[in-house]
Amino acid sequence: MGEDSLFIRPIFEWGPVNLTTTVITTWVVMAIIGGFAWLATRRLQMSPARFQTLVEAVVSIIEESIRDIAPLHVQQILPFIGTLWVFIVIANLTGLIPGMHSPTRDLSATAAIAFLVFLSVHWYGIRLQGLKNYLVHYLKPSPILLPFNLISEVTRTIALAVRLFGNMMSLEMVALLVLMVAGFLAPVPILMLHIVEALVQAYIFGMLALIYVASGLQSQQLRQQKQGENHA
Repeated sequence: MGEDSLFIRPIFEWGPVNLTTTVITTWVVMAIIGGFAWLATRRLQMSPARFQTLVEAVVSIIEESIRDIAPLHVQQILPFIGTLWVFIVIANLTGLIPGMHSPTRDLSATAAIAFLVFLSVHWYGIRLQGLKNYLVHYLKPSPILLPFNLISEVTRTIALAVRLFGNMMSLEMVALLVLMVAGFLAPVPILMLHIVEALVQAYIFGMLALIYVASGLQSQQLRQQKQGENHA
């Protein structure tokens, strides 16, 4: 790992278009996820083997996490949140491969992911509640809070991008400094630190995204819960 290896440098330039290692690594990660999903679902069985059991366990864990936050919309939210979690975990762990860096240490990549979360919040809200009912929630609990609710939509998206970028960049900086000082005498602690931090940051990002999506569906959940209580 060189001293300038933390900087994002284009490997191909054509006018305003720059192709960086972040773009290549991101597409490789997406290809890996797509290939893995194809293999995992190609031969599903009622009596699963070890591989299918492992995949089902991961899906069940993600499903339970979503159910704790948005119990009425698990099936709708699961594809997006599950894919987001898996992508960030793999992307964060690519920094362990010699000569490669995690795409999430690039602010442009984390900003793109955060923007997808921003769009998904409104897409799920409008799709499941309708445009009118969704827009009304910006006026609650008081119309006076409308400007603050709109500002919070932008600021939390920026914070989501900067948080993941800052943590992953600082992790690689720490690893670089330790290797410069101690050489390769302490590779195992650095490796364990990277794995733990990568998993933690992926979990935090996924949970925040889930909470943001669920917050846009909160009014509908309350209405359905009240209807269920009335029928009971």
